[in-house]
Amino acid sequence: MKRLSNLILVAAIACAAFTVSAGSFTDYFENKLVDLLIRGQTYTPPATLYVGLDTVACTEAGGGTEVTGGSYARVGVTSSLANWAGTQGAGTTTASSGTSGTTGNNGAITYAAPTANWGQVLSFRIWDALTAGNALICQTLTTPKTVNNGDPGPSFAAGALTIQADN
Repeated sequence: MKRLSNLILVAAIACAAFTVSAGSFTDYFENKLVDLLIRGQTYTPPATLYVGLDTVACTEAGGGTEVTGGSYARVGVTSSLANWAGTQGAGTTTASSGTSGTTGNNGAITYAAPTANWGQVLSFRIWDALTAGNALICQTLTTPKTVNNGDPGPSFAAGALTIQADN
């Protein structure tokens, strides 16, 4: 993985923990960051981030095979100090001032209960749109999780999905 894209995403799904290892920014997002920071190009970050589940391993190319049907939909989390912790620690709601380079979800990210089998979930992606759009961050799970009809809706508990920029 490219140094710019090194980050650590840690996630746990309620009722069945997902174990993850290092993830990456997608090529799309890396290009946007380079153009913004170094090349003086405009990039407007999304007002809402959408967390989606995939049935294939993560790649920096940003594609994948997302879960479909059975009440599945990406879960939106508004980009805000209230919803994502500052780098100074979990649950914080002020601008980042820490040295960890790490943020995490301040509230649970919960999917609807499946009304059909979703299959074996191998990764998740953070998107800039509810449907279609561009994947920004991807993470392959160390231990896949099969989600079946009738299971409780999977949920990332507060603080369970963390993102660490290369530090």
